[in-house]
Order: sequence, then C-alpha cells, then structure tokens
Amino acid sequence: MQDAEVVAGPFDAQLADVQAAPADEGLLELIVRRPAVDEREILNEAQLSRDGGLVGDRWAARDREKTPIYMSAQLTVISTRVLRAIEPDETRWPLAGDQLYVDFDLSEANLPAGTRVAVGTSVIEISETPHTGCAKFSARFGRDALRWINSPTGRAHRMRGLNARIVEPGTVRPGDAIRKI
Repeated sequence: MQDAEVVAGPFDAQLADVQAAPADEGLLELIVRRPAVDEREILNEAQLSRDGGLVGDRWAARDREKTPIYMSAQLTVISTRVLRAIEPDETRWPLAGDQLYVDFDLSEANLPAGTRVAVGTSVIEISETPHTGCAKFSARFGRDALRWINSPTGRAHRMRGLNARIVEPGTVRPGDAIRKI
C-alpha cells in the first residue's frame, strides 16, 4: 500500500495555490459595490474616497457612532485564489460581500497592519481590524469553507480577506495592479 497524502479538510489541497499568490504585485480582478443589504453590483470602474469608502457602497451609510471600527473597515479585500478554492462558480463570488477581489498575497506575514498598498490610482492601508467569516458566509459557501478560512492557517493567510482604509482617493478598475509600496 502506498502512502497517501493526508488532507485535513476538503479545501486543504488548494492551500499551496493560495500560498503561491503574488507577494509584491498582484491583480485586481473584480469590483463589487453593495448598495444595500444583500444587493451586489459588479463594476467596471469605482471611485475610492477617504470619507465615503467605495463610492455608492452601503458602507458610507452605516451609523458611524455604532461602529467603532468604522474608518478602519472602509474597504474589504478578498483573495480570488481562496474564492476559487471554495467556490468554482465565479458568478457566485460577489456573495462573499467584499468590494475588491484580488490575486495577491493577503497574509499577515506579507501585509502586516499599517502596510500601504497601491491599487489603481488610490492607496489603501491595511487595518488591524480582522475580517472574519460569519453565518452569512457559511450559508453562502458552506460550513467547511467557514471552518477553513477561520482556522489558524486561514487566519494567518487572511483567507476571509482583510479590512483597509483609504489613504489616497482614486479610481480602480479590474485589471489594475495591486502592489505594496
């Protein structure tokens, strides 16, 4: 009998691909605006504003006084490699609820809190505020996916994505580079 590779979960076989994401310069693949709860709009271009986040997104309409992490979570960014691992149907990716979908290494080791990243003509700063999976994420992608992204490895690689604040406003488009500065 040959030695078989032991896989702890259904998505662990994709971990190597997630870890192989570009570390210095990646690609913005998708932009999603959330105008209201459970609504999604795929955009060919978006404006990022210091005060308004992704312009037209419901983030700017949230009650700032009830959200102490408000400014540190203006923007959410998720890895398309992680999404590809848990959901091969790309038309379902916007259900994740993030705004920028990138092929880029989002790990804490690569992008510690405070790191600045250029995307399109804007600059964002990685927040200390963690972005974690919730019941909605589990309902949309399954409990196994939620367990994987919230595992210690998943958290270290920020598989659920990350929060960021906008430092320099600008325009972003799918196909733009995303790079550490």
